[in-house]
Amino acid sequence: MQDPEALGGLTHSGGADRAEHEPDTAFIPPENLNVASANQYVLKSGDTFIVNDALGDITGHDDGLFVNDTRVLSQLRLTFGGRAPSLLSGSVSSDNAAFTAHLTNRPLPPLGGDSTPEGVIHVERVRVLSGTVLNEAIELTNYGTKDAVVPLSISFASDFSDMFEVRGLKRDKKGNVEPARVENGEVLLGYVGLDNVERDVQIAFSPTPDKLFANRADYTVQLPAQACVSIYLAVAVKLRADKPVVSAGVSVPVHAQSGSHVSQIHAERPRVGRAAVRAALVEAHLVMRERRRATARVRSSNPLFNAWIDRSLADLGLLTTDLETGPYPYAGIPWFSTPFGRDALITSLQTLWLQPGLARGVLRFLAEHQALENSAFRDAAVGKIMHEMRKSEMAATGEVPFALYYGGVDSTPLFIVLAGAYVARTGDVDLIDELWPALQRAANWVSGVCDKNRFGLLDYQRESDGGLANQGWKDSHDSVFHADGRFPDGPIALVEVQAYASAAFDTMAHFSTLRGLSEDAAGYSRRARAIRECVEEKYWMEESGFYGIALDGHGELCRVLASNAGHLLAFGLPSRERGEAVVRGLESTLFHTGWGVRTLAAGQARFNPMAYHNGSVWPHDNALCARGVARYGGKATAVKLLQALFQAAVNFDMRLPELFCGFPRRRGEPPTAYPVACLPQAWAAGSPFMMLEACLGVTVDAAKREVLIEQPMLPEGIDWLEIGDMRVGDSTVTITFRRVAGKVVASAEQGDVRVVALL
Repeated sequence: MQDPEALGGLTHSGGADRAEHEPDTAFIPPENLNVASANQYVLKSGDTFIVNDALGDITGHDDGLFVNDTRVLSQLRLTFGGRAPSLLSGSVSSDNAAFTAHLTNRPLPPLGGDSTPEGVIHVERVRVLSGTVLNEAIELTNYGTKDAVVPLSISFASDFSDMFEVRGLKRDKKGNVEPARVENGEVLLGYVGLDNVERDVQIAFSPTPDKLFANRADYTVQLPAQACVSIYLAVAVKLRADKPVVSAGVSVPVHAQSGSHVSQIHAERPRVGRAAVRAALVEAHLVMRERRRATARVRSSNPLFNAWIDRSLADLGLLTTDLETGPYPYAGIPWFSTPFGRDALITSLQTLWLQPGLARGVLRFLAEHQALENSAFRDAAVGKIMHEMRKSEMAATGEVPFALYYGGVDSTPLFIVLAGAYVARTGDVDLIDELWPALQRAANWVSGVCDKNRFGLLDYQRESDGGLANQGWKDSHDSVFHADGRFPDGPIALVEVQAYASAAFDTMAHFSTLRGLSEDAAGYSRRARAIRECVEEKYWMEESGFYGIALDGHGELCRVLASNAGHLLAFGLPSRERGEAVVRGLESTLFHTGWGVRTLAAGQARFNPMAYHNGSVWPHDNALCARGVARYGGKATAVKLLQALFQAAVNFDMRLPELFCGFPRRRGEPPTAYPVACLPQAWAAGSPFMMLEACLGVTVDAAKREVLIEQPMLPEGIDWLEIGDMRVGDSTVTITFRRVAGKVVASAEQGDVRVVALL
């Protein structure tokens, strides 16, 4: 490693001036790390998040401190005598508010006295995010019998990489990284991107380091026996966007600009020290507590199941961002910590029965960012609901089309479906009055696409080469194919999307009836019925007892068995007989691994249990399948899916990842992780709640102030389960489910909410 002073390091006044002219033998260059840690820990605050390893270090691979999808810290390492400490444990608090690492020293070199043996110094790193400021406390405790001298170094750097660069995209040109400098006891890092946004990073310390360079702070800690010493670190980020760039010359509507350009973030000199850490911790815990209070309580007789539920709720709280339009669940960390349409809509559906306020925030945000003009570059058309929003440099300059991107075929009908489900759950018709113009535009877009399709179906085909080739939830390039493995010509009409479209038209028919628009209501009902009839005619494969995955642009069916058919059941499209056949298919070993249902049946062309969409297990996909099979008489299968995902979660530290590999379950072996899955992921965290809703048979009708419970079932190992303080209208109800004489019986406290149980 080069000498830090040769890299432009400057020293501050005080003790470091004296050290500058002394031999630098006390500090040993940190050992080089060549691989990223398999275990990563995340914190998030708004549009800022950090990913670090169990030691608390950032190594510059797929980790870092990110603000608005730009990596503002690509290295943050703590070393003692040039070596990383030994790991005792690393964890995030149960509410995801703070990260803590417990470490101990390796043998320390003698510095004017005896060497310090291994394992006598305890090091605790406590880290918290508040806004765009990272605060950290490093506490060293000497449990030895002799005083110790600890050569401690904190090294840091920033590559100011765009998230898409971190994910592997190469850039022909980049903005200007300013030389790092030391001023007034702080290190200042800066970058001016091609989007004309200035990104400034301030790194401050307390107490003042003995030596401070542009990439490292060095301390010689005098640590008496049985004493402790604390060092504090603060990293603050400020963004200035005086001349924002419009993406590649594309006109971005005024209503979309908040998502297309980096909002200005100003930060004063960061507070650093014990008080700053405590204040940030208090704020973070309060934020998480308030988010938890918005959700009905779920607890059971099974402590492990409770831990899974609690972790899932904490992950949803972590990913939820408070926007002007209300709470919004960002999709996942690290790759998708930003608003996505489809992900947020499905997450809201998963949690609607317990937390309807999330759906309200999602609906209002998506309506505000609905496309009002056509753009091939952004796959936008009037009325479409966004797929993805990014605030990164590459998005703003048009290097990628995702500043505000609309390349999803399913977000628009799901927007309508969620609006209908939200009103049924809450009775909040005022929100529908507010959203009515957006709902009409969305329905008009769906109708317009259906009118162009020869069969009246909702299909997709990307408008530009930079967009997504496949635009359903399985949006990888190879996820849709024919039985012989060849890729279909477009436009492509996915089977599950027809269920969304049909349900959307039914919802619009209901809304139109309520608004006295009888002619519109009849038209929407005809469209919904026509789609259902077409799916039954064109997609059903009699020889397989299953529905094909898609129709291609020639009207040819992709005769592939995929989990997409389970979504048909979730929205009630198939006939009873055919729906029951799909249930049998999903519970067979072709699909069910023992850890959950695969995205693709074994034996199909392109089947690969390690592929992103062609044989892996996705929790949210299983949740929708569970909802579907319960609807078609397969409640025992839904319970089996809930049980399988619960057991998988136990092996993933009680946190379901975005996906995992679809290998068959084997005795004594855990599920196989997918290497770059987001963790946490919103719709994975929301999955247990949709599955639980399906198993308990709960339906909330706000207009009737009623909760209907149909044939509830509980997974093995749970004798009772309570849903507490579930809001229905302006009242709440607590419902308890217990096993009695081989059945699950529901009981409720007396109150203003009527609970009707059908056995």
